[in-house]
Amino acid sequence: MLKDHVHEDAGDDVVEPSPANTSRRRFLQSAAAAATVGVAPHLQAQTPAAQPDAPAAPQFAPAPARPVKLMINGREYTLQLEPRVTLLDALREYAGLMGTKKGCDRGQCGACTVLTNGRRINSCLTLAVMHDGETITTVEGLAQGDTLSPIQRAFIEHDAFQCGYCTPGQLCSATALLAEFGAGTVSTVSADVRRRPVQLTDEEIRERMSGNICRCGAYANIVAAVRAAHTGGNA
Repeated sequence: MLKDHVHEDAGDDVVEPSPANTSRRRFLQSAAAAATVGVAPHLQAQTPAAQPDAPAAPQFAPAPARPVKLMINGREYTLQLEPRVTLLDALREYAGLMGTKKGCDRGQCGACTVLTNGRRINSCLTLAVMHDGETITTVEGLAQGDTLSPIQRAFIEHDAFQCGYCTPGQLCSATALLAEFGAGTVSTVSADVRRRPVQLTDEEIRERMSGNICRCGAYANIVAAVRAAHTGGNA
């Protein structure tokens, strides 16, 4: 006997789906399918694509260390160094001379300035093996025993530093500056580059010290110290 939405079959009652149930089921199926389609591209993007077998990167054995002889502050050092070790790291990490500072490590600040055969250089930009057999002067070698050099005394008297981090490079650079000016080396601000500059003016000092940055801003006192060292303290 038929009843509303129910029929008898072998004694089992089976509920027939109503139009409302059918519509709701179809809606849920459609929503689930749409969600799956929307997520699939994202999942595919997250899954790394299979790459063909790439050749392995070649492995290079490090270059063996070799002896490098340096005359540093009047003392001979024989250091076992790899060819890629910079002069700055050789001084600090191998020779144990920590006065030379590592600032930017890319030749922009001048904190690592040292003298090689009397010429000032940024020690972070050069390899130690390139200076085998050369004479190196760091800030530790500027004084003669307990007697400070003129530029060191001038820096103290004119308070030409604050935090002091750049001071070793400033002192080495100023030492070279005085030697260069004494030898008649001109600069870009010299009145006549065909002739040796007559006077070490403040403009000359600022130009010749421009490779050394003082982040504390003690530039005026640095210029005064260099001027005083040049004139024997009569600046």
